[in-house]
Amino acid sequence: MKDLEGLLVVSVEQAVAAPYVSGRLADAGARVIKVERPEGDLARRYDAAVNGSSAYFVWLNRGKESVCLDLKNPDDLAILTRMIDEADVFIQNLIPGALARLGIPVEALRARNSRLITCSISGYGSSGPRRDWKAYDLLIQAESGLCAINGTEEGPARVGVSVCDIAAGMTAFQAILQALYARERTGEGRAIEVSLYHAMADWMNVPYLQHRYGHLTPGRVGLKHPTIAPYGAYECADGKSLLISIQNEREWRRLCADVLGDADLADRPGFATNIERVANRAEVDRVIGAVFAARDRAAMMALLEKGGIAFGCLNDLDDLLVHPQNRYATVETESGPVELLAPASRVVGREDDLGPVPAKDEHGATLRAEFAAAKVA
Repeated sequence: MKDLEGLLVVSVEQAVAAPYVSGRLADAGARVIKVERPEGDLARRYDAAVNGSSAYFVWLNRGKESVCLDLKNPDDLAILTRMIDEADVFIQNLIPGALARLGIPVEALRARNSRLITCSISGYGSSGPRRDWKAYDLLIQAESGLCAINGTEEGPARVGVSVCDIAAGMTAFQAILQALYARERTGEGRAIEVSLYHAMADWMNVPYLQHRYGHLTPGRVGLKHPTIAPYGAYECADGKSLLISIQNEREWRRLCADVLGDADLADRPGFATNIERVANRAEVDRVIGAVFAARDRAAMMALLEKGGIAFGCLNDLDDLLVHPQNRYATVETESGPVELLAPASRVVGREDDLGPVPAKDEHGATLRAEFAAAKVA
């Protein structure tokens, strides 16, 4: 029996953030009903990279039942309402105020079902001057200041995955699990709000605190670390790069003696402390870079490993495909089985058991019959 088996989750969702939450609940065994627009979740059409299906959709929607409802149609809205009446968790990422305009505000839903846990995901939250702004991942990356610290000296850059959507989804998943635990004690559900902006703002607390209290403005330093040195990428003789991360003075001394071959460097002015090395970064990088440039990547990896220095390869996506640490899981899709990278957490002794990715409205007829008015009456 899976951990959340027996729970019913209804999710009016599209794109990334809300499907992330409901997908994790489905992985844990909850029954998840995915309510899509009549034309389907827009994420179905992001690309056709996975044998005709969208990569995001395949990743986020396994193990769900799909029904397409037109919520402006009274009959379809009544079906949704009856689903929510029986649900343990209701998730939605409609624009703020949309449920109220449909006549089913969160307060009314919870009044009908006191054990219901609702989770509303939006761009900026339900209050504040920007509550009605449209919000997508890249826009929130920019608004939250993330782009100000990401990129190179030449300019800002987008994080290459939908990090704000994913942060909001992760935050919502945590909050729902907490609410389920609390409900076991109190018997009462709760209303949860999560926004993309506030999820990413929380993740931005370190640069925020550095800037506000330390008057330190982290710059865009590419693969370097704004406040630690050496911490970054160095090119080897074969053109391949390695990243190293020195976290304390003990590691710095080891790097100097065992890798750079110059134990005295550890105490030289401009090199002795992390603060000195950050201020003297160009010279620190020049000294280290010369050692890396004299050996190919395999030789440098052996030397770093022998010295107990933390390092990593600057991999491309071809490297990711064959990374030795990968774990895989297989899901069924409309066009056949797809192997994807396995969920990050695993229960020791259990194998991943992921449900199929649904076709649009695949379970529509069955669900409409199940939640028909006659059944409730």
